Amino acid sequence: MCRVLAYLGEPIFLEDLLYKPDVSFVNQTHQAAFYTRLNLAGSGLLAWDARSERPDLPFAYRSTQLAIYDRNLRALAAKVRATALLAHLRGVPYDTRAIIHEQNLHPFQFEGARLALAHNGQLARFDEMKFALLPKIRPELARAIRGTTDSEWFYALLLSQLPDPHADLDALDIARGVTSALRIVAGIRRELGIRTFSPMNLFLSDGNDLVAVCYAYGLGHYDGLGDDFHPPEERVLRIWYTIGKSYGLYNGEWRMLSADEDASSCLIASEPLTRDHGTWHAVPLQHLVYVKRGGERPPSVEVVPLDVE
Repeated sequence: MCRVLAYLGEPIFLEDLLYKPDVSFVNQTHQAAFYTRLNLAGSGLLAWDARSERPDLPFAYRSTQLAIYDRNLRALAAKVRATALLAHLRGVPYDTRAIIHEQNLHPFQFEGARLALAHNGQLARFDEMKFALLPKIRPELARAIRGTTDSEWFYALLLSQLPDPHADLDALDIARGVTSALRIVAGIRRELGIRTFSPMNLFLSDGNDLVAVCYAYGLGHYDGLGDDFHPPEERVLRIWYTIGKSYGLYNGEWRMLSADEDASSCLIASEPLTRDHGTWHAVPLQHLVYVKRGGERPPSVEVVPLDVE
């Protein structure tokens, strides 16, 4: 499973999220705390700066090079400050059939769309599913698909569920759209008789709002996943969040500074960025978490159950 990191809050240098914490995001390329597989298929990020000339347009960076050896990424991270971030480390099966190409790198953001998506997981028997998904996707969005991943197809499906895929959405609109898309996938799985386990952790942001989904289809159904497949621990399937005033190094420890009702920053990730999990909260399986930020008001975090299947 890939690794994903999403941030919304006070301006922060990217290196304070990608490189400096105890379990830094870049080091999860080869040293993820919760997951033993390596993430060797490249990395990507979108970073928004609310103070920039065009705040709706994120900085974009994608490379098939391993993030731990990427000097360009390291240099950018020391220079760029962001108020929102969506970052992804891509992991694929150790197999010659895996396609390593920049068009398959997350996060996905079609031209003209404000909403971006990063995915951690895999849809079983996707090659069968995509032909059933196609009628559910708007033609202009289907034509925008450039890669071969189930993630990009799901992104096109999600945008197709929105009244206007190019609009400035709020967190509730995004949550409704992703729930609708997950239900369509569940219906197609039933039609095709697919019961196989398929994790679908999703992270979505437009620079102003943040939505994440901790979900898995077919829990307990592991047939057809290969002899070397071992059911993952629940903590691997979960996502985690921390909220507070600002994230940084305090008294020699990387953590979110507590702020109670004055909280202004939120991190959501595949796993905590620090060995001490005291300030992190686990999102249960089959739940959605969204961060709302309205005007100058501090963000609020809500975790709600998902009724999909």
